Amino acid sequence: MPNFSYKAKSFEGADSSGKMQAVDERELALALKAQGLILIDAAKEGKKRGLNMEINVPFLGVSSTEKIMMTRNLGVMFSTGLSMVKIFDILSIQSKSRQLKDALANIKDSVSKGENLSDALARYPKIFNELFVNMIKVGEESGTLDEIFQILALQLGKEHELKSKIKNAMTYPAIIVLVMLCVGVVIITIVLPSLDTFFTSLNVPIPFYTRAVLWGGRFLSKNWWLLFAGPAALVGAVMLIIRTPKGKWALDTLLLRLPVVSQIVKKGNSAFLIRSLSSLIASGVPLIRALEISSKTVGNQYFSKALVEAAVKIKKGEKLSGALREHANLFSFGVIEMMEVGEETGKTAVILKKLAEFYEQEAGAAVEKMAILIEPMLIIFLGVSVGFFAFSIIQPMYSSLKFIGS
Repeated sequence: MPNFSYKAKSFEGADSSGKMQAVDERELALALKAQGLILIDAAKEGKKRGLNMEINVPFLGVSSTEKIMMTRNLGVMFSTGLSMVKIFDILSIQSKSRQLKDALANIKDSVSKGENLSDALARYPKIFNELFVNMIKVGEESGTLDEIFQILALQLGKEHELKSKIKNAMTYPAIIVLVMLCVGVVIITIVLPSLDTFFTSLNVPIPFYTRAVLWGGRFLSKNWWLLFAGPAALVGAVMLIIRTPKGKWALDTLLLRLPVVSQIVKKGNSAFLIRSLSSLIASGVPLIRALEISSKTVGNQYFSKALVEAAVKIKKGEKLSGALREHANLFSFGVIEMMEVGEETGKTAVILKKLAEFYEQEAGAAVEKMAILIEPMLIIFLGVSVGFFAFSIIQPMYSSLKFIGS
């Protein structure tokens, strides 16, 4: 059984920390709850933490890690019998994000005035998406909020785990690209101007490709701000374009057609929407409503459209597997077939949960494979770039020395 280092707070807000053995974080949270403590953070001893790419900056929103801890603690405190007002008071105090802290404080005020929790959460769509709000609403109506909080914590945790795998896999290639850019800046602003002076002093003919390299160095050394403004403007333009409907469709189309990336997109979106459907159906949400909610939370427009069209067909009497079969090119192999098995056995939610776990692993493996492919490609590109630069400079230098010697 692994050993966890944890940070916790009492219901009165006092800090606490220590070590405890537990099967997983959920069991750790329950064990601490029995001691009157709320789990804030936990780390398994002996396991190296990955790079934390999440920063709590207001305009970046609330990190998924904080949402997971908040949801888990919400479930733990609710199961102890604490009132919603007291729960959200504690959660707002312990929150690190100013945006989440303010939202939780406002939710506490709304709940204290008699408003439903789901309605109060719905005012903050950037923090609590439609899936989150609708599951809470179902829990309120069915009296199963305790179970809903556990399902939501699992849902958020799996989403975060998949996204973290993608971020961690892309970290090393990103570092290589950054180093390449830094080396390029040094060469352009320092090395090339010196070489330009050297070739000018020789007063001998030089090849056109060497002149092109020297001209580029001369231009960028005088307009060095373009090295920063150019990439920033390009990224800004791309971000603005993909925020438009046509731009989003164009990006999603491109991602689905790129050789290696398409598999990651298909498996990642399949895993996300399958787990969303599984969580919603297990919570008691009708299938049609579950499809409509999932269509608004899935990232890719093609998957969203497929779910909307499937909901329309199901209203006409078709089964889920049949309604999605028209879009079999979007889903990874076996998804529709397993859905059909779930419908025949009456265990759709269970089958979907197992499918989600499988495709989350598949998506993670696909990301790692892409990272492995990118690394040698970057190294080859770097080698070719260095080789071209060396040839452009050394060859004319050698020719010039021979010309001078003769």
